[in-house]
Amino acid sequence: FDRTAFSVLSCTMPKSSWLHRKKTPAELASSLEKKLLSLEGKDQDDAQSKNSEKITQILEAMRFMVFGEDEEEVKAKDNLKKLISQLLQEKTNLLVLLVRHVKDIEFEAQQDVVRILKFLLRHGRENLTVDYFYNHAEIIDTLVDGYSDPSTALHCGPILRESIRHRELCELLMKSRKFFLFFDFVQDSNFDIASDAFATFKMILTQHKTLCAEFLEKGYKEIITDRYNKLITSDNYVTRRQSLKLLGEILLDREHFKIMMHYINDASNLKIMMNLLRERSAVIQYEAFHVFKVFVANPKKSPAVLDILYRNRDKLIDYLQKFQKDKDDEQFVEEKAILLQELESLVKPDNWEDFNHQRTSSDVF
Repeated sequence: FDRTAFSVLSCTMPKSSWLHRKKTPAELASSLEKKLLSLEGKDQDDAQSKNSEKITQILEAMRFMVFGEDEEEVKAKDNLKKLISQLLQEKTNLLVLLVRHVKDIEFEAQQDVVRILKFLLRHGRENLTVDYFYNHAEIIDTLVDGYSDPSTALHCGPILRESIRHRELCELLMKSRKFFLFFDFVQDSNFDIASDAFATFKMILTQHKTLCAEFLEKGYKEIITDRYNKLITSDNYVTRRQSLKLLGEILLDREHFKIMMHYINDASNLKIMMNLLRERSAVIQYEAFHVFKVFVANPKKSPAVLDILYRNRDKLIDYLQKFQKDKDDEQFVEEKAILLQELESLVKPDNWEDFNHQRTSSDVF
C-alpha cells in the first residue's frame, strides 16, 4: 500500500467529492444546523470567522450531492433523496436558518445556497418544498429583506423568482406588507440591485394573471394611485421607462380589464400620460403613447377625461401629427392614425357648461 500516493490523491481530489464521501446527508445536515445556530449566539463575529469555511465546505458537499461534479445533470441517487428529506425536516428548520444567515456566509457558499434552493423549488411538487416555504412565510419575507443588503440582494432575487413561479408562494408575497418594499428597491441607487428587484417586481405582477388581477383590484388605490404612479413620474429615467412599459403591458392585458377601466377613467392619470408624451426621451414618449391611446379609444370616457381631451384636442392633434414621424413601425403608424381620427371626432360634452364651471384645470398641453 503506497501511503504517499494515497496522500497525494486525497489532496488533489475536489473538496466537495472528498467531503461528500466522508459524510452522509444526515451528518451534513446536522453539522450545517450546528454551524448556523452558532451564528445566532452572543459572539456572532467570532463564530462567523471560525465556522465560515466549514459552512462553505458543507454546502459545497450538498451541492455535489444534488448536481454531481459538472452540474449539468442531476444524479438520481439515494443520497439526493435523503438530503432533500433532511433539508425539509420541520424539527430543524434548516432552510429557515439557511436563508436567515445567507448574509453571514462566504460568497461561494451564498452561490451554493441559490443553486440548491432553486433546485428544490423547481422540483417542489415532488419533494414538498413549496409546502415547506408556504408553511414558513418568514422565508419569503427574509428573501425580500435581502434586497436591503448589497451583499445578499443578487442572491435572494433568483430564489424569490423561483418561488414566485408557484402560485401559492406568489400569493403569500402579495399578502405580505413586504411587497410594498419593492417600490423602493426598484429605485435603488445600485443599478444591478434595482434591475434585479424590478425583474422580481415584474414577475410578481405578471406570472399569475388571474391572481394579479384580484390583487390589483383589491388594493388599487394603494398600489396604483399612491405608489405605482410615483414610479412612472420618478426622477430616475430607468425607473420611469421600465415601470411605464410594464403599466402598458398590464393595462392592455384582457385579464386586467377592470383595472384598465379604473385607470383610464381617472383624469389625473390622463394628465400624467399627456405630460409623459412630451418627455425628451423618445422611448418614454413611445411607451406613454401606448397608455394614452387607451384613454382616447375608450367609448365610455368619464366626464373629467372627456373634458381634458376636448379642451386639448387641437393641441393634441397638432402634436401627434408630428409625433415620431420617422418611426418605421406599421402598427404604430396605423394606431396613430386611428387616434387622430378619434380626437378629431370628439364633440363637446352635453354637460360641458356645468362641468366647465366646476373644473379646476383641464389645460394640460
